[in-house]
Parts: sequence; C-alpha cells; structure tokens
Amino acid sequence: MSQLNMGFFLFIILFITTVKCSSSDPILQQELDKVLSLPGQSFDVEFAQYSGYVTVNEKSGRALFYWLTEAVDDPADKPLVLWLNGGPGCSSIAFGMAEEIGPFHVNKDGKTLYSNPFSWNQVANLLFLDSPVGVGYSYSNTSSDHLNNGDKRTAEDSLQFLLNWLERFPQYKGRDFYITGESYAGHYVPQLSQAIVKHNLEKKAKAINLRGYMVGNALTDDFHDHLGLFQFMWSAGLISDQSYKKLNLFCDFQSFVHTSEQCDKVLDIAEKEFGNIDPYSIFTPSCTGNFSESNGKLRRRHKFGHIGQKYDPCTEKHSTVYFNLPEVQKALHVHQRTSPFTWQTCSDEVGLHWKDSPKSMLDVYHELIRSGLRIWVFSGDTDAVIPVTSTRYTIDALKLPTVTPWHAWYDDEGQVGGWSQVYEGLNFVTVRGAGHEVPLHKPKLALMLIKSFLSGVSMPKLKLVTDT
Repeated sequence: MSQLNMGFFLFIILFITTVKCSSSDPILQQELDKVLSLPGQSFDVEFAQYSGYVTVNEKSGRALFYWLTEAVDDPADKPLVLWLNGGPGCSSIAFGMAEEIGPFHVNKDGKTLYSNPFSWNQVANLLFLDSPVGVGYSYSNTSSDHLNNGDKRTAEDSLQFLLNWLERFPQYKGRDFYITGESYAGHYVPQLSQAIVKHNLEKKAKAINLRGYMVGNALTDDFHDHLGLFQFMWSAGLISDQSYKKLNLFCDFQSFVHTSEQCDKVLDIAEKEFGNIDPYSIFTPSCTGNFSESNGKLRRRHKFGHIGQKYDPCTEKHSTVYFNLPEVQKALHVHQRTSPFTWQTCSDEVGLHWKDSPKSMLDVYHELIRSGLRIWVFSGDTDAVIPVTSTRYTIDALKLPTVTPWHAWYDDEGQVGGWSQVYEGLNFVTVRGAGHEVPLHKPKLALMLIKSFLSGVSMPKLKLVTDT
C-alpha cells in the first residue's frame, strides 16, 4: 500500500473513531449540537443554546428535534423547563420558541430576528420539543409513524426523549424540572408528568426530578370544555341562540379531536357566524394577508402580534418563511431528508390521523395531585377556542377544596393582571386580556406567571399604599 493510500486509510479510521466517540461522549455531542449563531440575528446573546435530535426508537428511526436555550444568568442554578405546544400536530419551535416564551422572535420579513425582552430564559433553562414525529423538524425513518401518532405513544416517546437527552446533558440530571405548555398540551403535559412519576416509582429513584407542571388554555375534559366553550361563544355575542342550542345538543358529549359529522356541521355554521375574527383572540385583528392557516379546530392558527413591536397578527407566516430557509436549518443542525420537505407550523398529516385521545384528564389530575406535584392552570380570558369558562367548569369538576377564594392579582404598576383561586393541590390563574397563547399577547404578565409558578408563590395581590 502506498504512503498516500495508507494516509487516507488512517484518516478514515480516525474519522470513524471520532464519530463513534462523539455519539457516546456527552461533551462532544453537546459541542456538535451547539448553536453558534442564527441567520438574521443582529444582536449578541449572553447564553448558550443547543439544538439537534434525540432518537427515541432505534428500530423505526423515530427522532425528536429539540432546542435548548439556557438561562441568561447562572444557568447552573436555574431549573429546567420543558415547553410543549399542542395541536395535535403543532410545533413548539413555531409557537413556544418563535413567538411566545423564547428569546428570539421572527420579524415580518421572515429573515431577521429580534430579541424578546420577556423571554422565560430569564428565570429558567428552556427546552423546546417538537413532538410527536412528523411535527416540525422531528421525523421517522418509517414513514407510517407519521400516520400513527396518538396520546399514548407521544407520552412514551417524550419520556424516552427526556431520559436520552439527560444522558447527553448530564449536568441537568437531578435538576428541578417543570413541564409547561398550552392547548392540546393539556393532554401532553399531564400525561408526560404521569409517565415520569410512574417511571420514577418503578426505578425507585428520581431519574427525572419532576417538581410540577403548568398548562394554559388547556384541553382537559371534553364535556366540560365543550360546555364552557359554547357558553363563552354565546355570551360574547359570537353565535346565534339557535347555534348555541344545537352545539349543546350535538357536540357536548363529543371528542374535541374526533367529532361527529353532525357536530361538525353545527361548528361550521358557528364559524360562519363568527365572521372574520380571530377565535384565538377575539378582540384583536385577524391576519388578512394571503396566508392559509393550518386546518383543524384546535390547530387553526390566527396569530395576534407582539408587545413592544408594531402589532402584527400574521406572526405564523413569518415563522414559516424563516424556518424553511436552508441557512437556518443548517445553523440548527436539521436533518437533511432525501425526499422533499417543507417545514410547517402545524402538520395536517399528524393531526388528521391522530389515534387515541382520551376524553378526560381529570383522573390523571387526581393521581398527580396525590403525588404532590405543583400544578398550576392558567387561562387567557379572550380565547374562544379553550376559553376561561371551559377551564372553570373543568376545575370545578375536580371538586377540590378552596384554600384562597377568587381574587384579583396585580402587575407591578398596580393594574389588575387577572384573577386567581387557590385550591388544595392546584392553583388557577386567569390573565386579563390575553388570548389562547398568553405569552404572545401578554408577555410581561406571562413572565410574572412563570416567576410565581417556579417560586411556588401565589400571584401578587395589590400592595396598599398608605400616607405616612
């Protein structure tokens, strides 16, 4: 063998060895996942961030995409907070990261970013997960996996993701861990919490140090959520008396995900009666641009804009442009697929083929309340998708004793931020003037919310100022 061939042979051996080491050495793998900079980012950041894939099923090749943005200050002393968006079929990168609680939001040009002054990574290390496979950048080498998602497998895969992710980021093992999310994550969050609690009991150790969870405008119990939804729609003047009666007659006992044809017909009539408004935020303008939102009752996305930016209800459109840019996908270490791939905020393929979806999470709540987890539920009160009336009916169905009666809470300027009631095992908080995505519409109040939740202290009551 010539010296040239021998050198090439040694290079190949070294390369293979390095790759094998990098896949098993957490420090090397973290370096491979590190995000150095993002296209369109014209400002410096003071925190580390990582993104990439964690395989949750070797046989089928299911891999979930994550994005970690560490805390701005003292990340080693801050908890880890997982954020999940719902749908089912919607991306946590598209919504939670890019327009709600993440440090970067997308400008209307779809090419540049601006800094979110109310990002939750001021108080925690934020982990965003695109789940299940087929959502966002997550994928499977077995294409049929995208057509066979459901609640049960989503919880199992998300648990496996966390266990595998902690092996890659061992510095987070034993760290206080919380799960947060919204909408259909009203299923994902308690189900994943339940899976973690069971796993820890089976292993007789806290493999994941789950301390609690918090969900917003969350689908929890189909009957009570429907009951509250139709009442809200009618009382807000969005639908006719006739539609209100028919909705209660044909839809109250239906699944939110798998509705009957008769119920769908009444819902279609109600939607026409709504007119061109944003049901996710009924008092703000809807996106009137030439943009087709994702289909599906819980997956339609009519965006409402930013605080601190000129109001823009079309934020989903901007994210769709940005996350399809090749340079963005390269910076985030996105898997390059052999078949044509278009990044979407929500996947109809996933949502329309959803399998199991239990009609109620109430039994899971009772189980997790008994386990001692910190559980908070919050609700933006201008949402007509999972409105505040739905959440109040659902919480009432839990029949929990009251610790602190209904009362107003206040922001740092003495203005009412919303209302709250504390129960044994659960804290309920409304956010005044917020729609379905509370951190998007009321980011300052949402930051107060996560601070209170993490500290385990109720939302602030008004401090009376007295003359001295």
